[in-house]
Amino acid sequence: MSWFNKLEKRLAPLAVPHLTLFLVAGQAFVYVTTMLGLLDAGRLVFYPALVLGGDWWRVFTFVIYPPGGHWLFVAVALYFLYFTGNALEQAWGTVRYNLFLLVGFLLTVSAAFVTPYTAASNLFVGGSIFLAFAHMYPNFTMYVFFVLPIQIKWLALVAWIGYVWQFVVGGAAQRLAIAAALMNFFLFLGRDMWMSLKQGKRRLQNESRRLSEEREGPKVRHRCIVCGKTDLTNPEMDFRYCSKCAGDQCYCPEHIRNHEHVLTANDAKQ
Repeated sequence: MSWFNKLEKRLAPLAVPHLTLFLVAGQAFVYVTTMLGLLDAGRLVFYPALVLGGDWWRVFTFVIYPPGGHWLFVAVALYFLYFTGNALEQAWGTVRYNLFLLVGFLLTVSAAFVTPYTAASNLFVGGSIFLAFAHMYPNFTMYVFFVLPIQIKWLALVAWIGYVWQFVVGGAAQRLAIAAALMNFFLFLGRDMWMSLKQGKRRLQNESRRLSEEREGPKVRHRCIVCGKTDLTNPEMDFRYCSKCAGDQCYCPEHIRNHEHVLTANDAKQ
């Protein structure tokens, strides 16, 4: 889109390359220092009510709040975040990827203020990165538990089902966070998905037409109206059409000069 190309040129000097690396490094730092008792990670959580009360930094620090769980799970999650984010940046360019993250976080922050007494998470923004990567590289193979190979499009399908389920059974804050992340996804990838659906529909139509033609077999182009021979049963024959017959009357070489002319009703009266 031309407008986006113009915007990209204007924002290029402000774009931050390898932005995912900074996010991952920040989350790893917070996780380690929290484990060592050097940092109270609760001070970084985004509570809109506390932001309104003066803790303004929470609007920014929640982006480096790490996932919870065992250190091995956290390490794998952060590595995967870096891998998918870096792949998107290479595919889209730094400006578009920066905008994708920025819009995602802005939508998350805006949605969080609707329920100011509930903590907001960066989890679904990370999820939108994963879904975008899966859309761009659906056949990329991951090894679950480092052993079981599975294409990422199937993991993305599970993620979509999970988001729909959480949206149905979750509370208002969770629904808003999911809506914000998915809105960001569709804003940047909705047009690509629509074009893919149209191309897929066209491919199905062409395939259906091809299969139908295969079932019906080759079509007869020429058939002698006297003996019934066709260009399929006798491909060596040179079929002709009589100029004295009414309509397009086809004859084989044997009957083109030896047949009764087909006349119209008026010709027959004359």
